[in-house]
Amino acid sequence: MKVAIFGLGYVGSTAAGCIASQGHTVIGVDVSAAKVETLNAGRAPVYEPGLEELIAAAHADGRISAVATLTDELDDCDLAVVCVGTPSGVDGAHNMSYIAQVTRSIATALKPDRTKPLTLAYRSTMRPGSCENIIWPILESHLGDAAASAVELVYNPEFLREASAIEDYFHPPKIVIGTLGGKPSATMAKLHEGIEAPVFEVGLREAEITKFVDNSWHAVKVAFANEIGRVCQNLGISAKTVHEIFVSDTKLNISPHYTRPGGAFGGSCLPKDVRALQYIAADTGSATHLVDSLLRSNEAHKHHQFVKATEGLAPGAKVLLVGLAFKAETDDLRESPAVDMARKLLEAGYDLDVYDPHIAPENLVGQNLGYAYSLLPQIDDLLVAKEEAERRDYAVIVATNRLVGDLALGAGTRIVDISVIA
Repeated sequence: MKVAIFGLGYVGSTAAGCIASQGHTVIGVDVSAAKVETLNAGRAPVYEPGLEELIAAAHADGRISAVATLTDELDDCDLAVVCVGTPSGVDGAHNMSYIAQVTRSIATALKPDRTKPLTLAYRSTMRPGSCENIIWPILESHLGDAAASAVELVYNPEFLREASAIEDYFHPPKIVIGTLGGKPSATMAKLHEGIEAPVFEVGLREAEITKFVDNSWHAVKVAFANEIGRVCQNLGISAKTVHEIFVSDTKLNISPHYTRPGGAFGGSCLPKDVRALQYIAADTGSATHLVDSLLRSNEAHKHHQFVKATEGLAPGAKVLLVGLAFKAETDDLRESPAVDMARKLLEAGYDLDVYDPHIAPENLVGQNLGYAYSLLPQIDDLLVAKEEAERRDYAVIVATNRLVGDLALGAGTRIVDISVIA
């Protein structure tokens, strides 16, 4: 098949590489000239383990390319996958402007007399009803009555974790395909050939709400684990032992994922989707008191970690923060708890260095760039190379993830690992 991918961020770039590796021809579309140039050079626009190799191989075979502006690329496309961002708006609801813009571009580029409908699949997280109330009216306004024969509208949520996205793409926990009336899609079945996972062919709204449920549940687990961890830490109880006991109960306490006391949650999905669910709940008159407490609990945990990291440390002391992205093996700084930690350390008067081998200011683009510089405008001066970090003397090293193992540190170096509550 020929597949167009709209949005070359973490989700779109991973989809482009994985789909191309399956033998399909992929054309990426993004307004960022830097991302388009990078992909056309056979490199990954974002850092994700293994993605550079997938894209380089597909590029060498002539199966992947990118454009910044649509011309006739959709004429012979079988499938278009929309992966643009839906960041938090000022009221907590998802900002749907990117979805509207890209849908308008697709509708304008589509020829109404297509011999075969374009399967138009959205993966961006959005409020249930968005496909029917926002996307379809835009398509109809440009295509008129021909919209029904020119487009097969699909909502196909992704379940990718950054740093393990390729593994998750080919071995997902489930495949959810939402269509009008829950009808099977032959194009989506072909896209997922060879991928073993439970398949749910459902209505559009059932598919749209899936990510809200999943991400809010992950946030519940993280916040609950960290609240218990804080109580244990403040009482001198081993949170690690309590966690081992808790997760041993797979009959009642489900699985260990997201239940280990440690780092606050962050990244591009959990915080914004919790906010959006709060907005939806308020907008529909639902009472979601537990969900409403998640972000406050997460912010409390960030402050708790800062207090623990700086115990006995006088302002002015030299501090190394190891790991700035929201998790290891990614360069995504969006809503990273480590960025908040860096900001707190600077505001408290500490002399801060930051080591993260995957972060280079010149490689930050889009929302990642905006978030980084709005909270840490001095990021260029904070980042140090491995050699610099190893030869400098620090009063304390604050580790946010396993990257501290990369450094050759003196035996007496004080390390505070905030990624786990022991």
